Amino acid sequence: MTEDRYQKAESGNLPSAARHLASVLPPLLLEAERVASAVRQGVHGRRRAGAGESFWQFRRYATGDAAQRIDWRQSARSDKLFVREREWEAAQTAYLWADASGSMRYASRKDIPQKIERARVLMLALADLLLRGGEKVTWLAREPIAVAGKGGLERIAARFDEQQDKNLPPALPFARHAHMILCSDFLMESGDLRDLMRRHAALNLKGALVHVLDPAERDLPFAGRIEMRGFENEAPLLLANAGVLREAYRARMEEHRARLRQYAQSAGWFYIAHTTDTQPGQALLQIYEALAADRQGL
Repeated sequence: MTEDRYQKAESGNLPSAARHLASVLPPLLLEAERVASAVRQGVHGRRRAGAGESFWQFRRYATGDAAQRIDWRQSARSDKLFVREREWEAAQTAYLWADASGSMRYASRKDIPQKIERARVLMLALADLLLRGGEKVTWLAREPIAVAGKGGLERIAARFDEQQDKNLPPALPFARHAHMILCSDFLMESGDLRDLMRRHAALNLKGALVHVLDPAERDLPFAGRIEMRGFENEAPLLLANAGVLREAYRARMEEHRARLRQYAQSAGWFYIAHTTDTQPGQALLQIYEALAADRQGL
């Protein structure tokens, strides 16, 4: 038995790859808008802070805030410093990235999407929510693109083909105190991800690791003799009895997830796990609420 449902786009044939991309973009956009709409109906709109005159809220003082913005009366009520925010002041950039490397193009069953499709739907839906709320969104592709307004989703989707075979987001001069959402299976060198998170933490970037897995990767439900084929030029691996390895595999996968949680926690980020056999709305709501919690200094 061979477990090989991986179907890779024709990366060596640009016209074919372009036609493939054009065929899948409309469904992806429609699905993203549907998911975003469902979440939007269940979430109260957040007022935006900015350079206006109206008081919006107090928030915790952060490194880089001017001392004259500290509200000493509010700060005197606790052992923490607070600053006053006015409407429109806190509009921030959100950097979004969906892994497009080979391992993301896997689906163990025909009735569930490939991981890359789910990651893109989640990030497009999140971009929809943020753009409708007046946020700034930067899509991390080979050439990053900053978008605003309702036309932003189409511009992001049009850049999907620029992310082939990249399992880490590009290194850029990111804005400090911004948000970053990284959506991936994180099947990469753990040291590379650890170093990336340290660099982001040094910039006071906040955000989330959204860990997307196929249910077969979570559970290893296979039994008997199986040939496992790699997605990124790895040599095939023949297992004489996959079922014997199930418990050891699950333990290793939990170690992987625990490592990701640790990296996220050390940077002050959120870790959000999602499997492609579940609805994307719940994961999107978790991401959105994580951003809201960061914005409110919780």
